[in-house]
This record gives sequence, structure tokens and C-alpha cells, in this order.
Amino acid sequence: MNLKQMAGEKAAEYIEDGMILGLGTGSTVYYTILRIGQMIKEGYDLIGIPTSRKTEELARSLNIPLGRLDDYSYIDLTIDGADEVDPELNLIKGMGGALVREKIVAASSRREIIVVDEAKMVRMLGTRSPLPVEVIPFGTGFVRERLTVLGGSPRVREMNEKIFVTDNGNNILDTVFDGISDPRKLEQDINNLPGVVENGLFLGMADRVIVGHEDGPEIIEK
Repeated sequence: MNLKQMAGEKAAEYIEDGMILGLGTGSTVYYTILRIGQMIKEGYDLIGIPTSRKTEELARSLNIPLGRLDDYSYIDLTIDGADEVDPELNLIKGMGGALVREKIVAASSRREIIVVDEAKMVRMLGTRSPLPVEVIPFGTGFVRERLTVLGGSPRVREMNEKIFVTDNGNNILDTVFDGISDPRKLEQDINNLPGVVENGLFLGMADRVIVGHEDGPEIIEK
């Protein structure tokens, strides 16, 4: 079993019958969603709220019942991945391109479990992964310049030699920092820029992180 599968399947053990579930996006939570599909076959009554079209397609292929966030006052549990996790369980997310919907779902959740392999654990955010910043297309150039002033090196994300477009119709600026010493200030500074929809700093949102290691899953509590 690979490390991502180990973490993803372990997270499914926290799912209880009757839950409304936030379904994250990414290569690790993929294994959680596969397990949820099996749980549906076993008779569990679950409803998923997908964070991306890709996750929605996977869930439908597994016959997982899906709902709309507007129809529920809260989500019982969200399981999602991350690109970086620091010792305080703060995160960088968004390399899968779904950061805005992921943050909305996380904020709507009573609990959030993050599943990662051991390579995603860092001492300081911004040392392994760029920070994704979602921007409206009209403001991309402006925001790119201002991110440079904030100390970042932003680059418009491309895929298959074309500018990547999110499910929301926006662009992403993948912004490299030489470590993020004050993530709360940076989050505020970025979100104050006109044209920014959201950034990939998820601070204080994870309740538990499950880390896949060669010798078994590690569970880190908030």
C-alpha cells in the first residue's frame, strides 16, 4: 500500500453513518473517496459535498449521493489533502486548483481531517510548495505585480501549454516564497489585494492530520 492510500483509507475510519461529508480534491483524498464508495455499497447513508468538478465526477462514478452546500447549515466532516502542513497544522492548499471551494467547505465543517504523505510535512510553510492565489482574469497582471512587492515570485499557472482556468473561471498565480514566517499577515495582505478571490493559506482549519509513513499512519491532533 502506498503512503497516500494508507492515509486516505485511515481517514475513512472517522466517517459515521448519516454524515454530511465534504469531499476534498487531490491524489490522497482520492483513496478516501474510493472507500466512501465502498461504504455506500455496504449500506451507509452518506451525502457528499464535492469541492471540485473532478471530485464530483469521481463521486458520481462511485454512486455516492451528492448534495449542494446551500442545502445544509453545516458539514459534519470534511476530508481533504494538502500541499504543506506545518507543526501547528496550518496548511498550504490549492495545487489541485480547487482552493476557493475547498476553503468554503472547510469553513462550513464541524471538523476537518487532512490526509497527506510524509513528504508534505514542513517546519515552515512556503518551503516546499508555492502558494496558489486565485485571481479574476482581469486583475491577474495587477495582482502579480503586488505579490512581487510582498516578496513572492508569482507565475500564472499553465496546463497543457494553456493558462489554467479554475472551476470558478479564474486564473491561479503560483507564488514562491522563501518561507512564510508570518502566514496570518501574509494571508491578510494577499486577500486585501483587489482582484484576489482567495489564497491557499488554510490557517487553523484542520482538526486532525493523518500522515502516511512507511511504518504506518501517524495521527496528529490539533
